This record gives sequence, structure tokens and C-alpha cells, in this order.
Amino acid sequence: MNLYRMLNHREKQGRPVRVGLIGAGKFGSMFLAQARFTKGLHILAVADLLPDRARQSMLNTGWADEQLEAADFSRAFATGATHITDDSQALIAADGLDVVIDATGHPASGVKHARLCREHGRHLVMVNVEADALVGPLLARQAEAAGLVYSLAYGDQPALICEMIDWARTSGLGVVAAGKGTKYLDEYRNSTPETVWQHYGLTAEQAAAGGMNPQMFNSFLDGTKSAIEMAAVANATGLKVAPQGLTFPPCGTDELATVLSPPELGGQLHTRGQVEVISSLYRDGRPVERDLRWGVFVTFEAPSDYAARCLGEYGLSTDATGRISAMYKPYHLIGLELGISVASAALRNEPTGSATDFVADVVTVAKRDLKMGEVLDGEGGFTVRGQLMPSADSLTAAALPLGLAHDIPMAHPVKANQILSWDDVVTDPDDDTVRTRREMEMTFAS
Repeated sequence: MNLYRMLNHREKQGRPVRVGLIGAGKFGSMFLAQARFTKGLHILAVADLLPDRARQSMLNTGWADEQLEAADFSRAFATGATHITDDSQALIAADGLDVVIDATGHPASGVKHARLCREHGRHLVMVNVEADALVGPLLARQAEAAGLVYSLAYGDQPALICEMIDWARTSGLGVVAAGKGTKYLDEYRNSTPETVWQHYGLTAEQAAAGGMNPQMFNSFLDGTKSAIEMAAVANATGLKVAPQGLTFPPCGTDELATVLSPPELGGQLHTRGQVEVISSLYRDGRPVERDLRWGVFVTFEAPSDYAARCLGEYGLSTDATGRISAMYKPYHLIGLELGISVASAALRNEPTGSATDFVADVVTVAKRDLKMGEVLDGEGGFTVRGQLMPSADSLTAAALPLGLAHDIPMAHPVKANQILSWDDVVTDPDDDTVRTRREMEMTFAS
């Protein structure tokens, strides 16, 4: 409630929160669009593999040329301008930097940037939920030990879900389920970047004109992104994961309390206290009324007859028992809201959601028959998709985490819809990301 006041205080003192952004894609650009209007924030530097793209992103979001002319980090610090670079390591090491934002979406980059943030004493906002699903519990624990914040990104659905769970628990309400909405049909599971646009009702030309990445958008469609985001929520809140993973029940906002309730009450959950994603489509393709495709939700249970009576008195929809109800947020504003995480980390020393345990994992499933020597193309690609799984089950099965299924060859053939194991692929044990994942498995195995 006081972040705006605290930011204004820093502005008046002449010591704004200095931020370094890594990755100037859509999420990063949306943050940049708002950061220039936020008192008390100074974008010290932006790093991108293509600096000209970063510069253009800033110009497209309203920044003036003269704000981007800082020749180096020290000049940016002194003048309040922004330095643009392709060197993320130098950005993290820059004097005066308070908070780093990783908006790369690349798991290996997230691991590297988290290590550098610890070395240089920087708070880290991990927009890169792919890295968080892979090794977030370890990164969060290491950051806390160093006295630093490791945070999920407010504006993205996982952090908003965590906020709703925290609201319910702090209010003394038992969390029954929490999650988000999406557009889902079973046939989407094997969609590829070549088929993705037909499911969105777009042509490839229309998508290209809008700058839409087919592999990224395909990860939203085939269930992979949902699995990644719900893993982040489960690991940050301790909510459970159903053994079969996400089931995507069709559900509108008026039905949340009924559909997302325990099986003994006629609901479709596997158990109380779990994550789930609901679909905006029925399985025959009909649209769900009052769908929550862009939003987030929590279903909760009143702990007493008195509290249950209050739910009805104040107009909340409930299940047949009158004790289970729901709250939801119909939209999320992605990078436009990211400043909440930045300010919370710098001014309160608090994350907007952060992994506390290794509860959930995202494992790799073959979309089709895969041949020996074939190279996997990762999230949203042609070869594999991600499936949510309890971490205890994934460790027992030695399942290959999806975050490692990028640019690695198959060791032998596997059939379509099979969960890949570590033995099914060729990994480099000396690779930093592989070693970090193995360290996390050893740390949290018990």
C-alpha cells in the first residue's frame, strides 16, 4: 500500500531505485513503457543480444533519443540516462545497480544471471519463469542466504496467483485451489509452430506482422507454459500437484466454487489445496460463458458457519455447501505491472512470490516418435511439450526437466507421449545449468 509513497521519497532524495533490464522483448518493453512514468525508478541499463533492438523497443515505448545516449554505466548513473549494451554480465556488475530483471525466457541465462546477482549483491526479479520452474527453489534459497531478494514477476500470472493465495490464507480462509485460465483443447497438446496460428484464428502473415513468435505462442497453446507457471506457484506456496498433472477443466467464473472443489463435494479437483488451470473452451470447442482466459483465481473455504453465512450475505457465489467460494482477477497486465516487483524488492526487501520448496516439476514429454540423434527444440517446439508433475514422482522416474530439453540430442529412440528420462538424452555434466539442476535435486530430494 505504501510503495508509491516510498518511491516518491527516493525521488525527492535524489537516489532512485536503479534497475537493469536484461531482455527487451514484449515483457521487457511493457515494463519500459511504464518505468519512464514511475517516479523513483531509474533504468540504468538495458542489455539485449541485439542492442539495436533494445534501442528500438525503448523508442517504440516513448523514450526519447537523448535518454538513451549514455556511453557507459557510469555516465548513465551520473546523468539519469540509460546505457544500452549486449553485455548482461557487465550490466549486473555496474556500480549503483539495485535490481536486475531477467526477461530472457532462457533457463540457462536465468541460472547465469542469478549467480552473478549473488556475486554482486543485486536483487533479482525473475520474469524468466522457465528458469524458475527448473531451479527456482535453489536460486531462491541461495539468494536468501546472501541477504538478497529473488522474486517472481508481478503482472505475470504466477505472482498474481501467489498474491491471491496469500490474501486468502492471511484472512484465515482455507485455500482449496488456485490457478489461472487459458484456451485449451486436448488436440492442442501436439501443436507445433507450424500449426499454432490456425488455433488462434490467425494467418502466419498476420502473426509475423504483429511480431508474434510462433514457438513462444505455441507453448501457451500446448499446455507447456501452463505447466511451467503452475510449477512456480506450487513451489512458492506449497500447494499440491495432481499426479496426472493439469486437467484443464472447462469453467467460467460463476462455476469456480463448484468445479474447483474436492471430489467428495462433486468437484473436479484431485484433492484439496492444489493448483489447476481452467479452459475457456468446452472439449467440443464451444466457448465457456464468462470465461477466465486471461485471469487468475483462488477458491477458498470458510472455516466456520458464521464466515460461511457472511459469504452469502455479501453476495459471493458458493458451492452447494455454502462454504466454498472464489475470488478472481479477470486480467493480468504483464510487464505494465512489473514495477510492483522492482519496488517491493528494493524498498521492502520482499519478493512478490518466491519458491520456498521443491513441490512441483515440469517434465519433458515427446510430442511424436523421436529418433536417436534428433536434437530437441524445447518449450513450444516441434519435438516435446512440458507436463506438470509432483517433484517426488519426477525424481523417482529420473524424468528429464523441460528446462534442459533445449539443443540436446536423443541418446536413443522414444515413442510419442512418453516421458523422457535423463538417460534418453545426451547431457554435459559440466554444463552450469545441468550442475545447478543436479544440485537442486540433491538439496531438496529429502
